[in-house]
Amino acid sequence: MSSSATAEAVLALNRFGMGPRPGSITAIESDPRGALIAELERAPTPLAAASALPSSTKAYRTVADANAKRQAKAIVAKKAQEKAKEQAKQQMAMAPAMAEGAGTTGEDMAAKVAAEAVPDPGRPIYLQEAKVRIEAALAAEIGFTERLVWFWSNHFCISADKIQSMSGAYEREAIRPHVLGRFTDLLLAAEGHPAMLFYLDNLASMGANSTAGLNRSRGLNENLAREILELHTLGVRSGYSQQDIVSFANVLTGWTLLPPGDNPEHGGEFSFNPRLHEPGAQTVLGKTYDDESAEQGRAVLRDLAVRPETATHLASKLARHFVADQPPPALVERMARTFLDSAGDLRETTKTMVASPEAWAQPPTKLKRPGEWVVGMVRATGITQTDATRYTAGQALLGEPLWRPSSPKGYADDEATWIDGMGRRLDVANNFAERIAGTVDPRQVVENVLRSSISPQAQEAIARAESRQQALTLLFMSADFQRR
Repeated sequence: MSSSATAEAVLALNRFGMGPRPGSITAIESDPRGALIAELERAPTPLAAASALPSSTKAYRTVADANAKRQAKAIVAKKAQEKAKEQAKQQMAMAPAMAEGAGTTGEDMAAKVAAEAVPDPGRPIYLQEAKVRIEAALAAEIGFTERLVWFWSNHFCISADKIQSMSGAYEREAIRPHVLGRFTDLLLAAEGHPAMLFYLDNLASMGANSTAGLNRSRGLNENLAREILELHTLGVRSGYSQQDIVSFANVLTGWTLLPPGDNPEHGGEFSFNPRLHEPGAQTVLGKTYDDESAEQGRAVLRDLAVRPETATHLASKLARHFVADQPPPALVERMARTFLDSAGDLRETTKTMVASPEAWAQPPTKLKRPGEWVVGMVRATGITQTDATRYTAGQALLGEPLWRPSSPKGYADDEATWIDGMGRRLDVANNFAERIAGTVDPRQVVENVLRSSISPQAQEAIARAESRQQALTLLFMSADFQRR
């Protein structure tokens, strides 16, 4: 096999996949582009390991039930302390100073201890979801579909800091099934998911003239409408106005979820509440939508999904993520055209990217995001199991905590955002190298897994290392390993 074929296989695995693992270069080097297309042609399959995980609504109810029990136990404990304090006061009426010794601190401490007796199920659910996600990336032959799941999950991001119980299940339910389908379906699934409605504060948004709005004198929340237009579909400075945002926000009033306290079997599920919905037709981007049910919002989303501005915005983001910080305009234009011609078919749009010469002509200089780099590092060693607690802590250290972006924009895809974190990457690489040095030979990784993808200069430095740990650290921190 020629060196150029091997180099193209390495580029395919790094640029579009999760990085080389033992045997993966050999498996695809006869036709790297064909291997990528073949993966796209296969329908995304549900994660087998996820069958034991709760649905997003089940997880939400589990955490809500635990919180209610915790609060109830704290109340009972505090009442008991107050009763004991009152009895002590009556018995020690002649020694008030001594009675003060059983004051509020004791009551609060008792309430705290009682509350903590109820375990918080949110963290274990989050860690179980993280484990399933990372091990799917480690086990993938190429990992192109997994990369697409990560990309679209970041595009339609929520934050576990706000809705931890649903964060992993949201990705499994709303994102994963649709990454190779039509964008319309992905958009509807993401925006209508309870996790998104919770994250962007749409639960209590009510029209000024709705039944609830008139009775409660509460108002409209524009967050969901604004982020859909600015981040999820059209993109910034794409022609929509503040009035379009307000009208769209009115369209989305009533999109909420069933409260778990009142619905032990269905709490957390999507619900359209007409009492919250602004009555009457709404005009968004020059088109009037008359339907006053949940279908009014879905109709707007369907129209947004196939607009030219949406096509360009999504094509630009995809090309920036996979190919270059400044993607070639010809590539973006070709992908946007495919998107429009196929009515938003994401498989066809992604295939156009892979088939375009510009996607392969760019040198491998794009800096991997922390999550991509960590997965690539573990894959190169052949490890397929992970400690979710250690993994999530490492991601947080690297500035990309799993499902915890600092804003609805998600994590950035440019080098400027991540280059200052190289020192923290060194700490992570050295720690990982220390743990695996006894079982992983860096020379075998270079020769049999990464092959010619590591430069002679880097290989020489690795060969001269004083220990396996140092050699592995040098390998993981090399420019060849950091970039794609």
